[in-house]
Amino acid sequence: MKWICCQLGAREHYAVPRALLSRGLLGYLVTDAWVPPSSVLTKISAGRLADRFHNDLSDARVIAFNSSVILFETLVRARRLNEWKTIIARNRWFQRKVVGALKSQPSTLKYQPIFLSYSYAALEPFRFAKLRGWKTLLFQIDPGPEEERIVSQEVARVPALAGEWHAAPADYWASWRQECDFADRIIVNSEWSREGLIRSGIPSEKLTLIPLAYGTSEVGDKKSEIRQVRSYPVQFTQDRPMRVLFLGQVNLRKGVARLLQAAKTLRDEPVEFWIVGPVQIANAETAAGNARVKWFGSVSRKEAAEKYKAADVFILPTLSDGFAITQLEAQAHGLPVISSKCCGGVVEN
Repeated sequence: MKWICCQLGAREHYAVPRALLSRGLLGYLVTDAWVPPSSVLTKISAGRLADRFHNDLSDARVIAFNSSVILFETLVRARRLNEWKTIIARNRWFQRKVVGALKSQPSTLKYQPIFLSYSYAALEPFRFAKLRGWKTLLFQIDPGPEEERIVSQEVARVPALAGEWHAAPADYWASWRQECDFADRIIVNSEWSREGLIRSGIPSEKLTLIPLAYGTSEVGDKKSEIRQVRSYPVQFTQDRPMRVLFLGQVNLRKGVARLLQAAKTLRDEPVEFWIVGPVQIANAETAAGNARVKWFGSVSRKEAAEKYKAADVFILPTLSDGFAITQLEAQAHGLPVISSKCCGGVVEN
């Protein structure tokens, strides 16, 4: 039985299609962009598409829409759509491209594949699949509406940091509920997500919990073991402070407001906070005050690996995550992890 994996973006570094291919189960990976290192797009996109490839999938059958995605993103920027209009437009564009591509692949009609798609961009492909009698699996990336409720409470608590955050439009959640209806099974990556979906009315018997896994990183064409033996100073000092790494989207959902408060509380201690990732809160540096915080912004995978190696401890104060694979990435680098319970159960003590 072959699988068709439909994925918008490079989520979890293509962990699912990689796992399927390694077991000889992947029929097609259908994704928005696929850019091998030798592609001219790697250069002309100024690195924005550099992560849209994985060596483990170099022999896979991949359907991608490189030219179309560049045109779409250019038009979106020109139209200056707000965040939710952009997200919804991108999801709908991708679904149309997927259905069109599947219709043009005669081989997909000769067998009954299992069709897997990630949440929020699965509805129209699922309609297509169900009309052909295919089994459908929805890969749910987060706890759904329950997560939005949690974030809205945090927005109300710290409105000065919320910026232009808005709840999703009603039709976004209506489409998602249709995805859930069409899905034969819904895969979640954590008990946290499972409980959130149940509270949102999804039948528990439809849910399957499969935690994420993480393999070694890659440098060029060579796989490398990345776990390292850590050495720490006898005592942290102002000249050699403890380096506390946060890596991810810098927003309220990730608990950044609380992290900045902790940084201010510890401002006189030999502790330095490294915040790595796109800043999605308002007044970030003002909120940090005179705390010892370094802002690094968005980084490449290679640069992220360097931060893991240089840090002393990884922190994830998330208010809600479907799993948060950064926990596993940190552990793969031998980095101790401090995490909330609102994500994948990697840290138990």
